[in-house]
Amino acid sequence: MFLDAIRKVFIKIQILSYGREGASGIEYAIVAAMCAAVIGAFMSPISTKVKSIFTSIQTGIGT
Repeated sequence: MFLDAIRKVFIKIQILSYGREGASGIEYAIVAAMCAAVIGAFMSPISTKVKSIFTSIQTGIGT
């Protein structure tokens, strides 16, 4: 009975440790932001639009 309880706790800990969906989403968002920054730096026509987007994001975050 005690071993069953330990086994159930161990299985729940393993299940929680495999949940990485949120981290993948954050990583893709970081990559997308970096790509937008590079494109904005090298293409002057859209540079002002990208800068305004990042400024509004920065204002929304409050930094």
